Amino acid sequence: MNSTDVRAVAPPMSYVYAVGRAGEALDSALSGRTGAHGGALRTVRAGDLVALVSSVPHDAFGTEGLRAQMEDIKQLEVLARAHHGVVEAAYESATVLPMRLATVYLDDARVTEMLVERAVEFGDLLSRLEGRVELGVKVYADPREAAAVSEAARTATGPGDAAVTSPGRAYLRQRREQRRNHRDAYQAAGAVAAEVPVRVGATVRARLAHRPQQGDLAPGAGENIANEAYLVEASRVAEFHAALAGLADGVPGVRVEITGPWAPYSFATPPAEGTGAGSGGEDGGRR
Repeated sequence: MNSTDVRAVAPPMSYVYAVGRAGEALDSALSGRTGAHGGALRTVRAGDLVALVSSVPHDAFGTEGLRAQMEDIKQLEVLARAHHGVVEAAYESATVLPMRLATVYLDDARVTEMLVERAVEFGDLLSRLEGRVELGVKVYADPREAAAVSEAARTATGPGDAAVTSPGRAYLRQRREQRRNHRDAYQAAGAVAAEVPVRVGATVRARLAHRPQQGDLAPGAGENIANEAYLVEASRVAEFHAALAGLADGVPGVRVEITGPWAPYSFATPPAEGTGAGSGGEDGGRR
């Protein structure tokens, strides 16, 4: 008699996007929205705190499944967009603590335990972030732009002695100019980056320096040499922008980029791994 191999399907897991205070504001923010893998959003409550949660399939968010998603750039991008979409929607209605990308627990009971165990810490953080947003400032150095500006200025002033300079000397002069433009661009960018916290100091509550972005994470020309996050009162965002207006004007090869406002990912502490968590993902916050 042949036997049939019947494999039990593991129950879904609980994906946590953010933690906030219980109330109608968050419930209304979740209305009609879905999260990762299209799961309907809900809240899990413990005392005065709630976690924003959706159910996700165990095979995709257990240890092996989650590792596969983290290694697939397309799947990772889809997951990150879903995660951040929930957090941003919630933050429009209430202050929340964004969790790390792929913060997953075995079930809602484990989520409740996490909220109870960290109630004091989460309460303090929520009070700190109340009415505040995150703004990012990136400074870029672009030696090529600096060289182009220098060449344009030199051309505008006339050929000088270029007509009587030998090809060898002309080449050496060009190399010296390239090195000088490269050095000057980075020195100027460093000076601009150092000026940023000075200018915005009166408007910020906290500052955090991230690693400069590279490769696909740093679109646009130039090299990102400074990548900082600032915690700012929502009512002072315009003042923050005004403080940095024109900072890099007239500085060839230097560019300043301001991003946000965002939910304050850089200033929220995610739950520690291991407290009933089925798995924990990499930090997917945008910087």
